[in-house]
Amino acid sequence: MLPATGPSPPRDGSQRPGGAGLDMDTAMPPPEHPSAVPLRELLLAVGAPLVDVLAAPAGLEVPVGDVVILDPEDETVPYAGDLVLVIGVRGRGAAHLVRSAGRRGASAIAVKVDVAEEAELLRATAGESGVALLAVRPDVRWEQLQSLCRSVVDDARLTLDTDIGDSIGDLFSLAQTIATLTGGLVSIEDSASRVLAYSGGEDADELRRLSVLGRQGPEQYLALLREWGVFQRLRAGEEVVRIEEHPELGIRRRLAVGIRAGSQPLGSIWVQEGSAPLTAQSEEALLGAARMTALHLLRHRTEATAGLRLREDLLAGLLEGRIEAAALADSIEVDHDHAVMVAAFAFSPAGGGAAAPAEAAPESRADRSEVELKRRRMTSLISVHAAAYRRDALVTTLGSRVYVLLPNLARRSAEASVLALTRKIVEAARRLLGVAVQGAVGSVVGRLTDVTESRGEADRILDAMSRDLGMDVATISDVRARVLVSETLAHLRADPRLRDPRTARLFEHDAAHGSELVRSLVAYLEAFGDVRTAAGRLHIHPNTLRYRVRRAESVSGIDLSDPNERLFTHLQLLMEHGG
Repeated sequence: MLPATGPSPPRDGSQRPGGAGLDMDTAMPPPEHPSAVPLRELLLAVGAPLVDVLAAPAGLEVPVGDVVILDPEDETVPYAGDLVLVIGVRGRGAAHLVRSAGRRGASAIAVKVDVAEEAELLRATAGESGVALLAVRPDVRWEQLQSLCRSVVDDARLTLDTDIGDSIGDLFSLAQTIATLTGGLVSIEDSASRVLAYSGGEDADELRRLSVLGRQGPEQYLALLREWGVFQRLRAGEEVVRIEEHPELGIRRRLAVGIRAGSQPLGSIWVQEGSAPLTAQSEEALLGAARMTALHLLRHRTEATAGLRLREDLLAGLLEGRIEAAALADSIEVDHDHAVMVAAFAFSPAGGGAAAPAEAAPESRADRSEVELKRRRMTSLISVHAAAYRRDALVTTLGSRVYVLLPNLARRSAEASVLALTRKIVEAARRLLGVAVQGAVGSVVGRLTDVTESRGEADRILDAMSRDLGMDVATISDVRARVLVSETLAHLRADPRLRDPRTARLFEHDAAHGSELVRSLVAYLEAFGDVRTAAGRLHIHPNTLRYRVRRAESVSGIDLSDPNERLFTHLQLLMEHGG
């Protein structure tokens, strides 16, 4: 084994012990490296898109004191507290090295993994060995990963080049989202009343005009707000403060809320009423917006920019089943007596002017920008509502879909409560953003480790909605049978071998003669052969329906007295006629 930067000794001046006399079955505790950094900090710098966390049995705060390259032929040297890069062996062949690394006290081991089966084997091995496992993307160069990890360890601190411009851009986008939700003119200010971002809009009063132009509230107005006790109330807690209109001072009605990180005030959000009254949900929207804005403001003060992105990446990995729930333990505390659910959102493929933006692949840059803008606004709107609903809600984006993880829910009311939240978001997107959005709620699960089940069900609902489920909001418990039928029909459509040519004759006959054999037969089958019920739905005489059913049997050659033929015919007709 060679140190990643060459043959130099550790920075504490000591020499690594050789292999002689090393008890290979005794795990060695990590040494106190002067420059040891938590694994979390390494991931902040070199996480996605270079590596995925497959296992973190001891969490992400385990210290990493050195970065070393492993020679697979040499298992005699300890690497206590190290991040071990396994070069030359990948996938299943590295399982014994993962075990060895755990025995010898490594904090983490990085391996290239090609297929999901290998990832599952290595994840189980790492869990048993108590060592964090990082899956390196196949196209990542080892020297690139080594260099990045080494720079973090050598500095013993976060060395990210935070893009402040992106953070400011996020704030302006968030301000516009708040303006849409409240119907007012929004400004986001720091704790010194400096304007950080603001929304567009007309009907600005004198206070807003001077604040935006000067990037800070005018002192004479700030003095009045202090005199009225506004700032004191904003710093005291999560209260939405109302400031009534003062025409003599050029001040219109306002709502304001403090932005806080724990007990630390970070700033405030102000919403000025324009020519139209503020919306009924303005105060609720402000509360959620304040919690979201706190995360954005922290980006300028600490490494929270990367921390927030890491949390989103970890959530994405958890929902995809790539990482363990333990990796999110520092971001979210889950009470095992409560429930966990996942809600998923996507643009509707029909209507709203934003049809299937991820799949549409617009040709022009302008079209792509418009789609991306709509997606960001939808994500911001969902984030604000989710934060208002629960402080510990987590939001992430995977492909064209936005997912909300909602932990610690009361089991009895969880589904109804999350369904109400989902309806509110879908309606807000339609009313405020002018886009058609569909929302799906997965099942209630008892553990964070089972969220992939809830997410998978939410995805299945959205898939069915995009095909033939005529709904905008649904829970899996409400539409499970309809989702299963939709998936069955999709499978039938995808395989020409599963098409019955006899039903095709019915469609051809209807097209040639203007008859309604298909529609009549579908109604008959849906009514379980109850002629009177089916005829009533079709508004025809029962004898007319009996004639059409007999005619359908004659034209197609299908024997409707056979239950198997009835079942498959019904599926075939739904596949072609619409489910």
